[in-house]
Amino acid sequence: MTAVFVLSNAATPLYGLWQREIGFSRGTLTVVFACYIAGLIASLLVSGVLSDRIGRKPVLLPALVLALLACGIFATATSVAALVVARLLTGIAVGAAVSAGMAAVTDVAGPDRKRLAALLASCAMVLGAGLGPLLAGVLSELAPGPTATVFAVEAVLLLSALAVVLRMPVRRPVRTSAPASWIRIPSVPHPNRRQLALGIAVFAPGITATSFVLSLGPSLLSSLLGTESRMVAGVMAFAMFLAATAVQFAVRSLRIHAILLTGATSTALAMLALMAAVRTDSPALLVTAAVLAGAGQGAGQLGGLTLLSAEIPAHRLAEANSAMNMGGYLPAGALPVAAGYFSDAVGLSTGATVFAVLLASLAALGALTVLRGVASAGRTN
Repeated sequence: MTAVFVLSNAATPLYGLWQREIGFSRGTLTVVFACYIAGLIASLLVSGVLSDRIGRKPVLLPALVLALLACGIFATATSVAALVVARLLTGIAVGAAVSAGMAAVTDVAGPDRKRLAALLASCAMVLGAGLGPLLAGVLSELAPGPTATVFAVEAVLLLSALAVVLRMPVRRPVRTSAPASWIRIPSVPHPNRRQLALGIAVFAPGITATSFVLSLGPSLLSSLLGTESRMVAGVMAFAMFLAATAVQFAVRSLRIHAILLTGATSTALAMLALMAAVRTDSPALLVTAAVLAGAGQGAGQLGGLTLLSAEIPAHRLAEANSAMNMGGYLPAGALPVAAGYFSDAVGLSTGATVFAVLLASLAALGALTVLRGVASAGRTN
């Protein structure tokens, strides 16, 4: 999980360098970023169902091979088309990780440690997502080959992950009366739709906020600080995902509805800080917004995954993970792209402000959804 998610964001500090070398706008930059989401969504349509039916390893092993191929393309990219292909392959690999990979962690942990499994899988995801831009930022400034060295290091991590998956003690799934279709929109059993809706209501605004920071954060840093430092951009992204990791350990003993409310509140506060940052030209407020966005994603992700792992039968768990992630990544892909093109038209400050207002409203709606769920069900967990 960690190795795949290192790749997911390793390109973030390098976009400015590629922009100068290849030449493309902020709008094109967000499209390149969104190609990752497109590959991820396509993967989620297949990987969850496939994993539940044929096993975790047959899904994870090809995904790791595709991730290695993406590393090679990133390291040698000289065109927007190459970046698009690499991002698509990365998205496919990540889609397998968030469905089959997270379910595999739950399988290995066993039925008595489902909550611990959700915590570890979720932390592995956000820790890897933060390590990627940190490694890329540091290595691109200090090592030779600014757009190649980090992907060589990542290839070694992915090879180690291949070895782990090959030795992973998971059983083949028990045959059930599974639906005939292998490619379909992921879903959950009817009695579990409320848990899925609660998870998406908080996770989607949180991961959309972090996606915005990843795609346009370097441009905002450049505007506010007047610096093109890839190390600074990488450190900010790492701080965001370090907060996403830390908050999960901080709230792990709370009731699930309290974890979800923490996530929604953090995302709303992040957007308020973002608006203040672009209006006052404050780098400190921008970093605050990034940290709060990370906390919002981390808490929302942990709450949603814990609900699913506790309630969903094992033979539908990977598909349920796919469903929650699809509900989160769809807006995480669409809204930052729209914000990027809107910013090209009206200016980065105005574009970021409009995006922040919209996302703060969605986070508030997520909090209301959780409160309504608590009121109707007595308690969420």
